[in-house]
Amino acid sequence: MSAANSLEPYSLDLTTGLPRMAAAPTTPRQLLRYARILRTAAGFAQRQFDTLSLSDVAARADVPLGTLYRYFPSTAHLMLAVYRQQLRELRDGVRQRQGNSHALAGLMMEIFHLRVMQPGVEHCLIRPAGKDSDTAQLLREIDALSEEVVNSLSKDPGKDPVKARILLHLVSGLVQAVRCRRLSLFEAEKDLKKACSLVAGE
Repeated sequence: MSAANSLEPYSLDLTTGLPRMAAAPTTPRQLLRYARILRTAAGFAQRQFDTLSLSDVAARADVPLGTLYRYFPSTAHLMLAVYRQQLRELRDGVRQRQGNSHALAGLMMEIFHLRVMQPGVEHCLIRPAGKDSDTAQLLREIDALSEEVVNSLSKDPGKDPVKARILLHLVSGLVQAVRCRRLSLFEAEKDLKKACSLVAGE
């Protein structure tokens, strides 16, 4: 994050009353602990947001609650960090795929299912960022990563980010339609596949 985070966990975001997120870990031991927290939290992300508890995640991950709070001052910070990590893993895996409509549809389906199957994450993605600068930064990183992942399958990467944004906005709409029961999962998947075919020009 920013240079100001090097003072963590002692600085506060005075507009929200929350501690600022600590800088990402650097030592091997810290990195392992950080990864364990995110892996554990990913399991909790399948629950409704209002049932999530940082103390439960800390207990399951076998880390002190203070350590968890240092990196993730709220449940929203943790859920957004989980999704950011999932997008990073998608980005790293997608480079081996061929850039056609089938590959694009498969990728968009993965993003769609991540959001549908993780209500804890989805809640944080659609709510306003508010005045918390760390949450706003996480959302910006997620938006940039999402576009990067989708553009990586383009025949002309980076030249037409609008297509990536259109597909990502469609995913957001379809997720909400499924959650509100206006569309079935099958109908949403069918629409998404068709959209990918149209965008790919096939």
